[in-house]
Amino acid sequence: MRLDETDPMVTDENVKQFVDQTLEMLELTIIQDLQVGSDLTGGLSFEQRKRLSIAVEIVANPSILFLDEPTSGLDARAAAIVMRGLKRIAQTGRAVCATIHQPSIAIFNDFDSLLLLKRGGEVVFFGELGDGSKNLIDYLERYTSTPKIKPGENPATWMLTT
Repeated sequence: MRLDETDPMVTDENVKQFVDQTLEMLELTIIQDLQVGSDLTGGLSFEQRKRLSIAVEIVANPSILFLDEPTSGLDARAAAIVMRGLKRIAQTGRAVCATIHQPSIAIFNDFDSLLLLKRGGEVVFFGELGDGSKNLIDYLERYTSTPKIKPGENPATWMLTT
């Protein structure tokens, strides 16, 4: 569902307020007056451009947001900023669906639910991760062939090697 411009509630003031909320949600307010460009030309950095592209989609007011590897190519700090923004988006009632490749423990723990597929598309796990990925770990460790996760081990790495 997209923003309906024929809706009488869609006024210039409401649109500006919505855009401002989106900028704040994705921590873009401080850079809102910069040209996009690139960081080499004094414009936005790679990470800021990623957040801006997410913001552009959000102002269209979708009920669900699909993202393909939103943290790829980012350092830990930048990935954390993107994940904070995605968490805030989810807290507005929108569904956020993302693919992710080799997440850190911190990034993996930012996800609420997981759909883990094996080769061929068969579902291995689907559900809430739980605190510290407890639900995922408990589920996978029920199988006698599954090695126990080591203390401090990244659950994302462990599940993929199990």
